[in-house]
Amino acid sequence: MSAAHWNNNETTDNMNTFKIAILAAFLLPVAVSAQDRFGTRNGHIAFFSETPMENIEGNNHKVSSVWDATSGALQFAVLIKAFEFEKALMQEHFNENYMESNTFPKAEFKGKMTGVTAEQLKKPGTYDVLVEGDLTIHGVTKPVKTKGTLTVEANGTIKASSDFMVRPEDHGIKIPGMVRKNIAEQIAVRVRMDYTRM
Repeated sequence: MSAAHWNNNETTDNMNTFKIAILAAFLLPVAVSAQDRFGTRNGHIAFFSETPMENIEGNNHKVSSVWDATSGALQFAVLIKAFEFEKALMQEHFNENYMESNTFPKAEFKGKMTGVTAEQLKKPGTYDVLVEGDLTIHGVTKPVKTKGTLTVEANGTIKASSDFMVRPEDHGIKIPGMVRKNIAEQIAVRVRMDYTRM
């Protein structure tokens, strides 16, 4: 075998090794990140409007959410028609008169959750977290910043909870004057998520 042929083989082997190293360098963070992604398709969001005239509560148990514990990225998708009410008439008014759910079928949140690291999720514990991002309801996006709690259970399930207030007018939701006293100016929102690894 000539020296030139040997050198060519060596160069080819070195290039292949280099390409594999580069590929591994790109894939490794993806693999690590994937292990720290959590999600749910049956999260629970409820809202409550309290006035002297009437109390209104809606519950949605079909909320989808994804959370990346490494980057903190957090996202929710909420189908408006999935909210359920005690009275069928309330549900009808909610979808047709206020939320216009045929035109605006879902609400979304995109932001970050900070206050806990992926390393801390490896053992049971409870952590105070901060959630901050953009909330889109009725086609109008507004910034949201709220505190929450994250609990890691022994079986690996992660329970996240947060409570905050939303003003319907801030999202372009019009309340007719005849029922203005029946609906609170600020609606209490309760979020409860059970996350599992994706």
